[in-house]
Amino acid sequence: MINFVILKYNVKSILRYLCKISSVSVSGYYNYFSEKSLKSREIKEKNDLETLKIIEKAISFKNRKKGAKQIKMTLSNSFEIDYNLKRIRRITNKYGILCPIRKSNPKLSLCG
Repeated sequence: MINFVILKYNVKSILRYLCKISSVSVSGYYNYFSEKSLKSREIKEKNDLETLKIIEKAISFKNRKKGAKQIKMTLSNSFEIDYNLKRIRRITNKYGILCPIRKSNPKLSLCG
């Protein structure tokens, strides 16, 4: 947002004021738009896309829908790849991959 305002209106002199309003440090602003940070975010995005392709293979394995735990088990058992469960959940949430939630059987809940 700050960068948009500065580029659109060509007012670099109010950078400190804009950072103060949005509760961002000036050094944090410059760090976010530095070449090093941009390259780092680009590399992370490429890694996420590669991981996404592998996760999609695990999801389509045996044509069954899977949740994060089943994806992890499929990757470790069939593909011999170990990913952290949090990584799998982060990527599936990031790219909007949803697993259908099982519904309880109403006949079983009435027994008792």
